[in-house]
Amino acid sequence: MRVVVADDTLLLREGIVRVLCAAGFDVAGQAGDGEELMALVREVRPDVAVVDIRMPPTHVDEGLRAARAIRAELPGTGVLMLSSYVDERYVVPLLEDGTSGVGYLLKDRVGDAAAFADAVRRVAAGGTALDPEVVSMLLSPREPDGPLTHLTPKESEVLGHMAEGLSNGAIAARLEITERGVERHVTAIFEKLDLPANGGRHRRVLAVLRFLQDA
Repeated sequence: MRVVVADDTLLLREGIVRVLCAAGFDVAGQAGDGEELMALVREVRPDVAVVDIRMPPTHVDEGLRAARAIRAELPGTGVLMLSSYVDERYVVPLLEDGTSGVGYLLKDRVGDAAAFADAVRRVAAGGTALDPEVVSMLLSPREPDGPLTHLTPKESEVLGHMAEGLSNGAIAARLEITERGVERHVTAIFEKLDLPANGGRHRRVLAVLRFLQDA
């Protein structure tokens, strides 16, 4: 699995590369800014790009803009964004571009090598990997009678784990309930959020995004 890493902080970038190499990834290149990242991605066509949101020259949203360009130009390349903190201005545009092959993690998560590597694999395979703090922000009801207010506490908890990218089996283990019980909660979530049956596996992330349309 080919990966490129973009971050203007050399020490952090090298640390990410070491974690990925130790997990068996082929790190095909590194970049320090958005332009360098785009040139690298076009050249090596990686399975996934791990990208810092803030890079030179303005250190505002160069990484996000590069990520959106990658997803538009090379939809087969997954993008995993890294940030020092959760900012809705970055999360929402990234997810609104589509729910396949995308992730947003806090940089602190890189320290958990196994979990970080798993997130990269999910994104490369077309899945989603959202940081628990991102999920918490997304699942905060914004309307007194918004779609999320109709979920039970357990359904909200299950939805949070779904957004992190966990499978039903992993959710069952996390919550110490049966997988069949998780399936019932997932079905109820889809029904309450009025998600179409033909939405396929992306309904799992659409369930998180549905409330954004009504916020």
